[in-house]
Amino acid sequence: MILYSVQCGAGHVFDEWFSNSADYDTRAAAGDITCPDCGDTHVTKAIMAPSVGKSAQPEHAGCGAGSCQGGCPYAGGF
Repeated sequence: MILYSVQCGAGHVFDEWFSNSADYDTRAAAGDITCPDCGDTHVTKAIMAPSVGKSAQPEHAGCGAGSCQGGCPYAGGF
């Protein structure tokens, strides 16, 4: 399952679940996605910001993995 934010022609943004990206394409082309605010069936994917977790942050390089002192550029960022 994949969650997309979609936007209707009137500008309402809402979330909708799809089996996969092809499911979105099929349902959008058929007009099977309905805006809950106005009932519009002409929807497009809304721009979404990526969700980035802590694991995506860079590793410490040569500073003792968390024992940083003032000079490390990663000090205070973890």
